[in-house]
Amino acid sequence: MNSIEDKLKGLGIRLEEPKVPVGNYLGTKRVGDLLFVSARVSEQKGVVGADVSEAQAKRASRDTVILLLAIVKKDILDLDRIAGVVKLQGFIRSAKDFNSQPQVLDGASELLISLFGESGRHARTATGVSELPQGAAVQLDLILQMKPDH
Repeated sequence: MNSIEDKLKGLGIRLEEPKVPVGNYLGTKRVGDLLFVSARVSEQKGVVGADVSEAQAKRASRDTVILLLAIVKKDILDLDRIAGVVKLQGFIRSAKDFNSQPQVLDGASELLISLFGESGRHARTATGVSELPQGAAVQLDLILQMKPDH
């Protein structure tokens, strides 16, 4: 099981057809060897630290990075074209006293590292916010490094 898709299958993860963007933007945009992946919101709704637990939000973070990978697969067709993960940016809809945003984002980071190994280690930003689109608990975006085209 070397390929990313084999690893996903081994984890019981199936990439669904991504939803159509809700605005006038691209799902991904490549610039040189970088692939910028537009943000997606979690299916988990609510405020983390109020009506959503830290554990639920961590799971939502993991599930949302799966949605991002589905967008990437649709656009580049083969996840093995990814050399590594450069940056993960996360926004967590947080209660006023909730300050465990990094732990929430670990759900996404841990999955990326398990899929891509050392090249899945990344820079990241975990930010608490008061609102997110559609009432989501988590919103993530990615910057990936692509392997050279041959």
